[in-house]
Amino acid sequence: MDFDAAEKTAVEPKIEEREEKSTEPKILSVSEVNKAVRSTLENNYRLLWIKGEISNFKAHSSGHFYFSLKDSKAQINAIMFRGFNQGLRFKPHDGLEVIVRGKITVYEPRGTYQIFCELMEPVGAGALQLAFEQLKKKLELEGLFAPARKRPIPTLPRHVAVVTSPTGAAIRDILNILGRRFAGLRVTVIPALVQGDGAPASICAGIALAQKLTDIDVMIVGRGGGSIEDMWGFNDERVARAIASARVPVISAVGHEIDFTIADFVADLRAPTPSAAAELVCKNAAEITEVITVLKKRLYRGWQHQLQLARQRMVHATARLVDPKRRLQDLAVRCDELTQRLESCTRRYLERRAQEVKLQLSRLPSPLEMILRLEQEIDILQTRMQAYLVRSVEGQRARFARLASLLDSLSPLTVVARGYSITFKDNKPVKSVEQIAKGDLLEITFAKGKAAARVEKILEE
Repeated sequence: MDFDAAEKTAVEPKIEEREEKSTEPKILSVSEVNKAVRSTLENNYRLLWIKGEISNFKAHSSGHFYFSLKDSKAQINAIMFRGFNQGLRFKPHDGLEVIVRGKITVYEPRGTYQIFCELMEPVGAGALQLAFEQLKKKLELEGLFAPARKRPIPTLPRHVAVVTSPTGAAIRDILNILGRRFAGLRVTVIPALVQGDGAPASICAGIALAQKLTDIDVMIVGRGGGSIEDMWGFNDERVARAIASARVPVISAVGHEIDFTIADFVADLRAPTPSAAAELVCKNAAEITEVITVLKKRLYRGWQHQLQLARQRMVHATARLVDPKRRLQDLAVRCDELTQRLESCTRRYLERRAQEVKLQLSRLPSPLEMILRLEQEIDILQTRMQAYLVRSVEGQRARFARLASLLDSLSPLTVVARGYSITFKDNKPVKSVEQIAKGDLLEITFAKGKAAARVEKILEE
């Protein structure tokens, strides 16, 4: 308490002294205030680690991420520029709890403060595990993991392509096992990077190159064991889609038995290890030879059995054979019987049809009566037609008289007959004095005759 009092006493004289020097307060603009606040925040909080839940996340078309970090009591705006977010192995989304590292700053045009994020890590599961789960869920919804699209591995492939590192232990194990199990199998090794940032592109290029081999039957894509970072190239979406679009069945052989990658779920068959892939891709030559021998014996016994059955059927059939001459006689008798039945049926059918014709003829009226009835109908129709024509002509005459009377009433000659005249200039009727001038020669039409006149004077109204 004594320290506070002493500090207050020491400060108060300075305040009074300052007030004596300047009685007017300093007025700042809005931009100056925002600039001062920004300078204060950036100088005092150069680098922060903040934990919060993402909300209002938006990935802008420019590539920048805009979002808010919030907890149960407050929130802060945040931005992560494209140069920093390109290194993220997972996709941020609303509701995800993260830890970010960044700098506090103020956006002066709006007076809002925000954090520029340089690093982001999910809380709980690591970034790689979160990216793995996100991609797995996405591809599963697209149906790339569906069992229906898995293709069977050929039983006896003739040509196998292996996309892997040419210097790793995995390719040596594969070649040793394939050579021991089936020496005649053709194997083509497609070199590819299986670790590092360039691994996904290299693996995709290897798969594309392998598909240019027109005679390959199956493809092995994989590598030996390692950490999740070492095997991360096989969790890339580009590699998954390249495997899914391959024209031949693909065996994924990545890491050890406990390791799972996205490539394992997309491939037509997952092998626990590269060595297991070599054992799955082809059978042992000795086993195949033994199977062929067994099948050969079974085939021979089967043919012997079928031949014996055929001989027995031939003996039974021979015992049931009938003398061909007797068979022909039976057929001749049967033919005569059928001929008699046909003739009888034909005769009964014709008789029945003849009776039907007689019955129809008896129902037909006399032709003479039909002619007389039709003549009466014709006379009636002619009488109706003549009456209709007379009425139609009379109606047309009356209509013509009405139209002629109406036309006559509208004729200019009728007007002239009542004492008027029509004046023409150059064979065109004159309707106004504006159409004539002094000295013009005019033609005047009366009810009876015409006359020529020259304009001497135009009288204005």
